[in-house]
Amino acid sequence: MDTPPKPAVIRQRKDFLAANHGLRVARPAFVLLANPNHGQGTRFGITVTKRIGNAVVRNRIKRRFRELLWEALPAEGLPDHDHILIGRDAALTRDFATMRKELGYALKSAREGKGDPPRRPRRPGGKGRK
Repeated sequence: MDTPPKPAVIRQRKDFLAANHGLRVARPAFVLLANPNHGQGTRFGITVTKRIGNAVVRNRIKRRFRELLWEALPAEGLPDHDHILIGRDAALTRDFATMRKELGYALKSAREGKGDPPRRPRRPGGKGRK
């Protein structure tokens, strides 16, 4: 049985920033950003901020996300799109099967063009800044 190739990994900051202008679908454990990449194939990236936890916690979340994306993107991912998963607090404790279903739902919503409403712009000097 031929397994589909794993999607490429996004490594450049400009590609992560460009994804912010795409479709956004929020779930309890993650936020999915999907943005067309103009013929570069199906790619993915993962972001987990220090606010979530220490390096051990962040790496565990990233491993879980990678496994989810490797499984889901070949069949359910949007062709020629960048897919970014942004980790949330619940990603560490949430059941893996539940996250798999939520990722399927988020990808389905993105395929149908049904993202969340746009976010309000951030205020300068907001939470977390000194």
